[in-house]
Amino acid sequence: MNAVLEAPAKPENGARGRGTGLFRAFWRWHFYASFLVIPVLLILAATGLIYLFRFQIEPVLHADLMKVSQPAGLVAQPYETQLDEVRQAFPDATVVSMTEPSAPNRSTVFSVDTAAGPRDVFVDPYEGKVLGSLNPDTTLSGAAILLHGELMAGRWGDYVIEIAACWAIVMALTGYYLFFLGRVARARRRAAGAAGAVLRSRHGRTGAVLGLGLLFLIVSGLPWTGFWGAKAQELATHQGTSFWGEDPGALSNPTSTLDESLPHSHSVPWGLGKTEVPRSNPADGKRSVATVDTAIEVGQRNGLRRPMTIALPADDGGVFSAIGYAFNDPGKERTLHVDRYGGGVVSTYGYSDYPALAKVVAQGIALHEGRRLGTFNFWLTTVFCLGVIFMCVSGPLMWWRRRPKGNSLGAPRGRLPLRATPALAVLVTALAIFLPLFGLTLAAALLLDQLALRRIPRLGTWFNTAS
Repeated sequence: MNAVLEAPAKPENGARGRGTGLFRAFWRWHFYASFLVIPVLLILAATGLIYLFRFQIEPVLHADLMKVSQPAGLVAQPYETQLDEVRQAFPDATVVSMTEPSAPNRSTVFSVDTAAGPRDVFVDPYEGKVLGSLNPDTTLSGAAILLHGELMAGRWGDYVIEIAACWAIVMALTGYYLFFLGRVARARRRAAGAAGAVLRSRHGRTGAVLGLGLLFLIVSGLPWTGFWGAKAQELATHQGTSFWGEDPGALSNPTSTLDESLPHSHSVPWGLGKTEVPRSNPADGKRSVATVDTAIEVGQRNGLRRPMTIALPADDGGVFSAIGYAFNDPGKERTLHVDRYGGGVVSTYGYSDYPALAKVVAQGIALHEGRRLGTFNFWLTTVFCLGVIFMCVSGPLMWWRRRPKGNSLGAPRGRLPLRATPALAVLVTALAIFLPLFGLTLAAALLLDQLALRRIPRLGTWFNTAS
């Protein structure tokens, strides 16, 4: 992604007219795409780093809630006892889920819904006392998640991220073109000791390495988006498949879905994101009534990995949903719905039941979040985020060093030769169709160029518009 915001060199004459025109046209689109893409990518990379290190950061910031010590001679209290303590501390709240301690020195986490919003309640598993609570949205990692997903601006923030992601594809593709066709010129500048030549080369080489990873992150993140993701899911549903798994054994109850039973502060298996929860039969109340500990025992007996998350019944007809730990391997995603009257397994659903498309999405998301390949994936994603931050800083710095003096932004001058390059026209059209928000913003940019930049001399001069 070479020369993100670099000012243009002097135009060249001679037989290279067509190639130079294409080069400058790509440079121009690369330049202007950066104005939208760089701020969003910088936010996504920074918040992505925070999210990646959330398990290291949050226990340090909230050690009094998340870390515990095991007194000599004490063993962990039953989860039902801990649940009673939470209900006594928050009598007006609804407890929706519980997550087992992730280590012997970690607390049990109960997620509750209160009149003021969601809370994560932390309990010392050995003494059985409530340590305190947090609003998951106000923690550092919680705020990072909200920024990463929608810029804390709801649907419109989601649209901005999706548009920036579309134009990031343009930046990556044009960047590769600029990198390979400009390698000789960069070598000459370095040899001549030109100002900024080293930074320019580092920017280009870093972008060449990061470009493919950026394209993967964009593609793997598209299923989450509010426009493309929603429309693609509709199309997939019409074709008899889905991005997400749907439990065929679940009873229809639109007011009781798994994504409502588990708040966003917990890791929900992506393939189960819209799975409707089965129901228990209160008429069977003469049998023993199951508890959270029963659900844990049933899950363990059926091979669920720990620490488990248990979604509690929402009413007398609800079930316990035991979700096995599958952080590093989506292939292990599995949920058991446990009858609260007797503790039998009502139904089970997991990765093996997902549609093929949902399996691909689940694996892509795990890679996207830096957890699929263990430590290697974790550190590779860390280096990638740092590289994106470097690109977002070095691009504007190159432009700042070489910005022109006078009444001009310093954009490269060039127009896409679509008529003379049919393959390019096909590529642009295909991108506009595949990514509708890119197509809409591209059409708006072209209209602005024709109706304003080429008709108002001052604007044409400022944006360096070719006649």
